[in-house]
Amino acid sequence: MHGEHLHQSHPDLVKRLKRADGHLQNVIEMMVSGRDCADIAQQLHAVEKAISAAKKLLIHDHLDHCLEEVAASPRDFGKAIANFKDITKYL
Repeated sequence: MHGEHLHQSHPDLVKRLKRADGHLQNVIEMMVSGRDCADIAQQLHAVEKAISAAKKLLIHDHLDHCLEEVAASPRDFGKAIANFKDITKYL
């Protein structure tokens, strides 16, 4: 881990991911109890969308943060471009 690398959105993201984790645990319980596959698929879709939205928020916040750093210190432009290229593989 990289030590202190917190963005303003991280507390909200943690809440969202904990909620998604709770929903995923519910999906597992639905499967164990033999619930209808359509209901399970619907819940899995909701979990997937929640995680996707959290990832999008994380990446956008990260990019905003990096842009602020480059604006404050233009000599780090090359590092910022490398950082952008690295994170785009997760889009």
